[in-house]
Amino acid sequence: MRAPVSWIRELVDLPDEVTTEQLAHRLTDLGLKLEAIHRSGAEISGPLVVGRVLTMESEPQKNGKTINWCTVDVGDANGSGDPQGIVCGAHNFAPGDLVVVVLPGGVLPGGFEISARKTYGHVSAGMICSARELDLGEDHDGIIVLPSDAGEPGDDARPVLGLDEEVIEFEINPDRAYALSLRGIAREAALAYDAPYRDPAWRATPSANADGYPVEVEDPAGCPVFVARTVSGLDPAASTPDWMARRITQAGMRPISLAVDVTNYVMLELGRPIHGYDADKLQGTIRVRRAREGERLTTLDGVDRELSPEDLVVTDDSGIIGLGGVMGGETTEMSATTTGVVIESAHWDAVAMFRTGKRHRLTSEAGKRNERGVDPTICGAAADRVAELLAAHGGGTIEPGVTVVGRPPEPVTIDMPADLPARITGIDIDPLTAVVDLGEIGCTVHKEGDVITATVPPWRPDLTDPFDLVEEVARIVGYSEVPSVLPPAPPGRGLTREQRLRRRVGRTLAGAGCVEVVSFPFVGDAAFDALELPGDDARRHAVRLANPLSAEEPSYTTTLLPGLFRQAARNLGRGVDGVSLFETGTVAFPVDRGPAPIYGVDWRPSDDELAKLLAAIPEQPLHLAVVLAGERERGGWWGEGREAGWADAIGIVRRLADELGVEVQVAATTRAPWHPGRCALVSVAGAAGEELGHAGELHPRVCRAFGLPQRAAAVEIDLDVLLRHAVDVRPGPDFSTFPVAKEDVALVVDASVTAAAVEAALREGAGGLLESIRLFDVYTGEQVGAGKKSLAFRLRFRAPDRTLTEAETGAARDAAVARAAEVTGAVQRS
Repeated sequence: MRAPVSWIRELVDLPDEVTTEQLAHRLTDLGLKLEAIHRSGAEISGPLVVGRVLTMESEPQKNGKTINWCTVDVGDANGSGDPQGIVCGAHNFAPGDLVVVVLPGGVLPGGFEISARKTYGHVSAGMICSARELDLGEDHDGIIVLPSDAGEPGDDARPVLGLDEEVIEFEINPDRAYALSLRGIAREAALAYDAPYRDPAWRATPSANADGYPVEVEDPAGCPVFVARTVSGLDPAASTPDWMARRITQAGMRPISLAVDVTNYVMLELGRPIHGYDADKLQGTIRVRRAREGERLTTLDGVDRELSPEDLVVTDDSGIIGLGGVMGGETTEMSATTTGVVIESAHWDAVAMFRTGKRHRLTSEAGKRNERGVDPTICGAAADRVAELLAAHGGGTIEPGVTVVGRPPEPVTIDMPADLPARITGIDIDPLTAVVDLGEIGCTVHKEGDVITATVPPWRPDLTDPFDLVEEVARIVGYSEVPSVLPPAPPGRGLTREQRLRRRVGRTLAGAGCVEVVSFPFVGDAAFDALELPGDDARRHAVRLANPLSAEEPSYTTTLLPGLFRQAARNLGRGVDGVSLFETGTVAFPVDRGPAPIYGVDWRPSDDELAKLLAAIPEQPLHLAVVLAGERERGGWWGEGREAGWADAIGIVRRLADELGVEVQVAATTRAPWHPGRCALVSVAGAAGEELGHAGELHPRVCRAFGLPQRAAAVEIDLDVLLRHAVDVRPGPDFSTFPVAKEDVALVVDASVTAAAVEAALREGAGGLLESIRLFDVYTGEQVGAGKKSLAFRLRFRAPDRTLTEAETGAARDAAVARAAEVTGAVQRS
């Protein structure tokens, strides 16, 4: 909402020394958040003066354009007093008119500098300005013609145009509809400075009589009050007064015509939306009812709309003529030939207005106010104000007929414990202070015993319970007075087990060189296609959103990989040599148990109702995904670098499991989007055997689809499973002071046997003396035969209490080889 400061001062006797910045700051303290302060003439510098056109000669040009060579009297503003020669392309003025002239040396909005220059065969010393050139509106077809009493040639044009006006723009919360008007903002300004306030809605209005335009309201719940007045004999050529057009523009709206501008002006002034009908186009009685199935209406924006039985509509004998409280229809629209206006000032049900606007995706200034709730008691005052302005500036006659149907709803009365403001805010607020403050905002208040009873003013429908009253008292006392008190931390609490473990996961991955990212959690079929998921893959069965942010990605993801791959590709595309990214987040798998029940918000659901609600919620396991692409080890003078591969992905999982104290086992498998021969299934070792996820090198086609290097690697595991098996405190390693014994073994196995299987067998056979085991060489070739491979392992043995003998070491080594031979068919290579 934009509020010109001069308009506020018309309604409130603010102290002269109060600056615009101070006023905006104080109103922000009261809850009207400052958005901006606009000064329309701030970008204009140099001489901008009133000029009188002396001569005007039309000169057709070869390009088909006709220009006017003008001489303009600018008084002494040019330093000589001589007329100023100016070329102008507009034709909406004549000799004798007062115009706005910017002289050489002036600068217009956008940094447009004005100088004397030769054009169309003349030296044009200045510019005759249009509204758009001065940033006063969008009109660029004609220049601004000032009223005959606007001033003398050479006078500063800024005050005449309102360019010295300051406008405060506020961000108005949805519950403060009263502040979408100068009436409401001025009331807040009066409250801020305890200044006298003149309510623009306070006026004597004529009583209803039988001569008014006939109106019938069939739905009084949807339209409790309908006031109609008629103005006849309007001059269709009457223009909007400059002061009114200027204020409408300053408030962020566009002047259109006198009849429309007057209704908009009163809406801005009082906050009460008004609609005007062309009296000659109305046919019979105006009726308010709900729309019927199949009815349609073409609204003022030219859109043909199919109406819902929930829509409130205004009709006459010809059919529907408007969406009540939202937008009128084309058939009764006021036009340039309108000489009679029937004024509608009606109060509409806020919920119905909101639903109608959402249903038709229709936003209007009237609907914005009606859907928030406006003062139902000023319908007559608003209609009378519109009639008054139309008669004063359009030469019309206010007809004596006055129609009033219905009555405003009864005001709301709220009982509040007298000590509630002090208990809720923590401020020492005396009950008498609360009584006074509530009276300041317009409540009728009385205190009886320990209870304060407040009757809410009609312009504040947002006040519905005692805590709303507490907020009003608090904002007047000042939010800055609320003490800052840190609650004492209860002993014995801190991070939960899951929080501690997740932090360990993040630190471990960061130590491995990975950077955490957060991706867009929604996907579409294109992402699943790029991952080359089979048609029956469970990951394609995703939860689809009813109102997705993107039509191309309408489903909640079942895998973190697509978003992570896009992040990696974006970084690589910007010149990064290598990326190591990870993300933790939930994925969702539908449970197909039917839709979730929808309960009200005015009671707590029972345990059974909550169980039904939770049963319909999809499973949402916490996943961890890692992508490694590009340079993994940097090259330099010390040697060549190395790109990320499948071993790095599996190593990440092993490192993470080791940090959490979980023993894992790795087995070869096939699963999209990984390369068929370079994908590992990672499981919890031992009897549990729960699957954690997969790691390995991505399929080259998947890499191409996402713009990754040809041999990128990735990991995705179920973090919930890993954390469930994690140990809370990882024990430190045991160290022995006795020397280590090293044994190397080379085993020949079939090419299909994995190194992990051989390693597991060696570890099992070696027994408790084995300290570590590591694969250090893989060989294939003629020496081991076709279909075979040689795996070389380095075994380290150590005892905690003695130095191992050669016999003990040899026996442990032989036992390990024997077990590997038994399990995998390995043969020791000689």
